[in-house]
Amino acid sequence: MELQNLTLLIVGITFAIYIFIAFWARAKNTNEFYIAGGDIHPIANGMATAADWMSAASFISMAGLISFFGYGGSVFLMGWTGGYVLLALLLAPYLRKHGSFTVPEFISDRYYSKTARVVAVVCLIIASVTYVIGQMKGIGVAFSRFLEVDYDQGLSIGMIIVFIYAVMGGMKGITYTQIAQYVIMIIAYTIPAIFISFMLTGNPIPQIGLGSQLSDGTYLLDKLDKIVSDLGFYEYTTSPRLSLVNMFFYTLSLMIGTAGLPHVIMRFFTVPSVKAARSSAGWALVFIAVLYTTAPAVAAMARYNLLITIEQPNMEENLAYEKRPSWFKNWEKTGLLKFEDKNQDGLIQYNNFESNEMIKVDRDIMVLANPEIAKLPNWVIALVAAGGIAAALSTAAGLLLAIASSISHDLLKGVFMPNISEKNELRASRFAMAISIAVAGYFGFNPPDFAAGTVALAFGLAASSIFPALMMGIFSKSMNKEGAIAGMLAGISVTLLYVFQHKGFMFIQSTAYLGNMEPNWFFGIEPNAFGSIGAIFNFLVAYLVCRKYSPPPPIVAEMIIKIRRP
Repeated sequence: MELQNLTLLIVGITFAIYIFIAFWARAKNTNEFYIAGGDIHPIANGMATAADWMSAASFISMAGLISFFGYGGSVFLMGWTGGYVLLALLLAPYLRKHGSFTVPEFISDRYYSKTARVVAVVCLIIASVTYVIGQMKGIGVAFSRFLEVDYDQGLSIGMIIVFIYAVMGGMKGITYTQIAQYVIMIIAYTIPAIFISFMLTGNPIPQIGLGSQLSDGTYLLDKLDKIVSDLGFYEYTTSPRLSLVNMFFYTLSLMIGTAGLPHVIMRFFTVPSVKAARSSAGWALVFIAVLYTTAPAVAAMARYNLLITIEQPNMEENLAYEKRPSWFKNWEKTGLLKFEDKNQDGLIQYNNFESNEMIKVDRDIMVLANPEIAKLPNWVIALVAAGGIAAALSTAAGLLLAIASSISHDLLKGVFMPNISEKNELRASRFAMAISIAVAGYFGFNPPDFAAGTVALAFGLAASSIFPALMMGIFSKSMNKEGAIAGMLAGISVTLLYVFQHKGFMFIQSTAYLGNMEPNWFFGIEPNAFGSIGAIFNFLVAYLVCRKYSPPPPIVAEMIIKIRRP
């Protein structure tokens, strides 16, 4: 069967599964819509959490980043997995014991303030919308390549699928759909890795194949180091992409951003007990580790396959453009791979010198193109397409639910219409979800200038605003509402200002206060690593403001003691 037809068949089957599950597990009340009834098994929730977490950024982009950055890309592995340890130890059990539906609801109760709730909702929406832009972009790219439609059509199809199973099913439907998506995702990720590892090294276990020898007796990483250095790039295993300071703060930002992402935290409200929340976090780490330990092997092998296909150190060995393989032609159509024959010799030169003729090799194509480059069977290529789409859809649904619940439950019921009926609240939740999908789709069709860094930026925004408020709310009896509100506002504001100033927004650059500052002016720290600095500002401002106002009422101290009691 031809690749396109096979892709349509496999992707169509997965969509049918998602929609069937959404109708089978559709939410009948707000309890099922927000927290899936609160009775999800820890293993099932761990699998759903892994799918919710492993977005298009993890499935498609992470290995692509490591593939090009080499050692420097390890920051994503350390930050994203380390954040789950923080979440499991410091947040999930206590938030589950409190019994909230949402993160802003906990903040409202802990800081005895509707204003704090509104500020938390604003921070949540900013971080979640920033994150969902990347998912919508991933949906559009995946559909446009593998279904051979244009980007706008691909994104439109994806929005319809998300609308059906997210709006109808709520958290209950999304949970069971994400379990199916995890299975599809992990199969789609590991099967090509097993094939390629065996083809290159004779070892079918990718994690071991990464450190194994090629057929000529040379170790894979040694050979890759030599090829990239001959082409003028840094050695793959020693690439100094980030300074030590940036590596530290980038990792920290990703870690605490992970622990502060509302759509991930919400998953721990769906299990029946505190013990189950801890167990669920542990299972999530196990399921995530399957992909995250495979990613470095996928990245290195994808880069190696790309190099030996179109790049050679000696000019006479370079590939003739007219003889370029079919995968090269396919990705040229997307605009993510571009060639310019600068010296008119008909050969492809790809290096880190002025003679480089591969003017664009988008790092996000590496995982999706790798099976084609390695000449794997069409069914494997189609399976990877289904996995990439599942990754983007699963996280998009979780993010949209977090946004919708914050609007309907936290703003509408929690602040403006406290006496709203459950039926009307559920209707409002679904309406808010539909509006959220439309807004997210708009940004997908019209991504802002900083869309390429949206995922890391979203983690920074969550790290600088939500994580400190949760930590102080659980572990500090003296933190009052004034301190928490001031801290959240300070943290997210300073992070957004730094990012926008770095990106050259005219209304920021033209001011006397920030206009003459250089990019990365704050000790050389990159914007995507600045969330950890924003968190420090949050803690500091909260502490200083807290001292000038009255301590929390005794009932709050009692609540803290209760949720921290084993």
